[in-house]
Amino acid sequence: MVSLNLTRIVPIAVLVSLGATTVFHGVRPAPTYAQSIEVPESGSEDTQAPTDTEDLRPLAQGIFSIQGGQRLMAEANSAVSNQNYALAVDKLQQARQVFNQLSNFYQELSASFSGIDTRISNSQRAQALETAQMRDEATYQLALVHRAQNKPELAVPLLVQIVRSQNPTRELGQKAYQQLFELGFVDSPFPRNPDDAAPTP
Repeated sequence: MVSLNLTRIVPIAVLVSLGATTVFHGVRPAPTYAQSIEVPESGSEDTQAPTDTEDLRPLAQGIFSIQGGQRLMAEANSAVSNQNYALAVDKLQQARQVFNQLSNFYQELSASFSGIDTRISNSQRAQALETAQMRDEATYQLALVHRAQNKPELAVPLLVQIVRSQNPTRELGQKAYQQLFELGFVDSPFPRNPDDAAPTP
């Protein structure tokens, strides 16, 4: 079994959003895992009028946001550096779920504004793409941590999901497929060496 060199677990970079169609050029949103968010009742004693503009945007500072997911990724990287794999797995699973939910919600908003307000629809579609990419990055890091734990049976399903979501022609899809090859789950490298191509009759 191939053991994982921890130096190969790279820090998470902020990803730029790309142009997208309904399936976002190969990046496919995963199934939605909806969570209910409790909102204080209008008559609650704790409900107060916001005194600052930022008070109107509480999600920007909470965990259910791109920034919140990125904080979880940073905490996971720190845990990996300390070889605390259990904590890293927990943080990466949380980040993966946050990015997945955000991607699906942004996609739904984009569809809702389609034909009504192109600017908003395109903006939400770009957000859906960005968070789907971040979800796949979190999934890839999680697979690497499972490799470091010598748990390939947990890494393989995640890597297959990435290849399906990203497409084998994209960089992250190729990296995930390479991991599958190193694990021995697949026996054909990709991309193939031109010298290995079958001769033309």
